[in-house]
Amino acid sequence: MHISDDYDDSVHSISVNRIIERYSLDRIYLPENIDTRTISVVEVYRPGLQLAGYLEGFKPERVQLFGRTEMNFLGTLSRSERQKKLDDYMHEDIPCIIISNSLPVYDEIIKAARMKKVPVLRTFETTSVFLAMLISYLNLELAERMTIHGELLELYGVGVRITGHSGVGKSETALELVKRGHRLIADDVVELRKVSQTTLLGTSPEIIRHFMELRGVGIIDVKGLYGAGSVKDIDSIDLVINIERWDDDKKYDRIGVDEVYTEYLGIKIPSLTLPIMPGRNMPILMEVAAMDFRQKKMGYNAAKEMYERVNKKFEDNP
Repeated sequence: MHISDDYDDSVHSISVNRIIERYSLDRIYLPENIDTRTISVVEVYRPGLQLAGYLEGFKPERVQLFGRTEMNFLGTLSRSERQKKLDDYMHEDIPCIIISNSLPVYDEIIKAARMKKVPVLRTFETTSVFLAMLISYLNLELAERMTIHGELLELYGVGVRITGHSGVGKSETALELVKRGHRLIADDVVELRKVSQTTLLGTSPEIIRHFMELRGVGIIDVKGLYGAGSVKDIDSIDLVINIERWDDDKKYDRIGVDEVYTEYLGIKIPSLTLPIMPGRNMPILMEVAAMDFRQKKMGYNAAKEMYERVNKKFEDNP
């Protein structure tokens, strides 16, 4: 098993301003330090119990989402009770408070927020819809990540990372696959994001997205040359294919029964090695590898099927 020796990036955070712009949130109250307000945890908190006065285990570093339930509860209180509950609840570490359904905002919320300099925002989306959208976005943006070298393409719905030593022909192979109708996600630099315990997503740094370097030709714009359908911004990493020059002294897998993995951020990705030699059509081999991977995901393994047939033949005719 090969363990990747590429380097990890630093812990990520996202500014509250990006959330405001992405979801076109109403700016009910913005403190002077809004430009320095960041979010560094994925979880979103609905503070029902905290507004009722139970503050044990409260996590103020999370985005706070007020829905109809929270606002209806505050509406049952007198103004003085409401102010006290909100003053007790409000904490300077809260990155922001977001109110859903375009609900009216109580003056007491704004007054308590001003005291602790907590942004108060509002969305027209329903609570459940906005909660799902925000968690999905934060899960992607705040995911553990690392940067690796190689190519990343989508072949028949399979995210394939192509690796190999410099000059072995990774970019040329990727370009031929794009010409055959597949989609490029990243050339040379791939940013991996661990969005769950089983899922890795790969993308390209924005500054070089959709560009490719070809030795002797230079930099080309894949999207400009082959159209919008030839590229994709992000995709899962399902299969790793390492290409290398043929080595007569090395034994290559000819059956495919044994499973080999490459590990990134604690997640094992199936991998295989394709040796290069005259007459081998690498793009076609990679297409076949992607289709075979899909078959295996659906429960059919051709190598194991043949292996079982051979064993049965020997058992029937010892």
